[in-house]
Amino acid sequence: MPHNWVDSTGAPVLVPPEGAVGFVYLITRTDTGRKYIGKKLLKFARTKVLKGKKKRFQIDSDWLTYYGSNDTLQAEVKELGEDLFKREILHFCFSKSECNYMESKLILTMGALLSEDFYNRWVSMRITKTHVLSALKKNTFN
Repeated sequence: MPHNWVDSTGAPVLVPPEGAVGFVYLITRTDTGRKYIGKKLLKFARTKVLKGKKKRFQIDSDWLTYYGSNDTLQAEVKELGEDLFKREILHFCFSKSECNYMESKLILTMGALLSEDFYNRWVSMRITKTHVLSALKKNTFN
């Protein structure tokens, strides 16, 4: 069983808040301090043909066992073991745009692309202004 995700206080996170669609996280290799900033959706959309009609449905993602999408980070987790890595949820998001915005914001403000202290190699943004403004009105941004 992988080590739990933790919140900013260090408390384990096993159940996301009601209405959350994803979260932005920080994975830290504890012996070197090297970090990875990413986002993870809580559900995946799937399509199935039932009685000749396409039906869309959602399934739970692999978020409980997830260790990022970076190849170098994944290889190190596999080689060194999960004990060497801390997984912290920085921000729960209530829309995909909010997830994209918060991940991009943190990558840029923390200088993740400019430092070898981070595994991050790129940032991609697809953000809808209406979703970001909606999140601001609901006060879900930090």
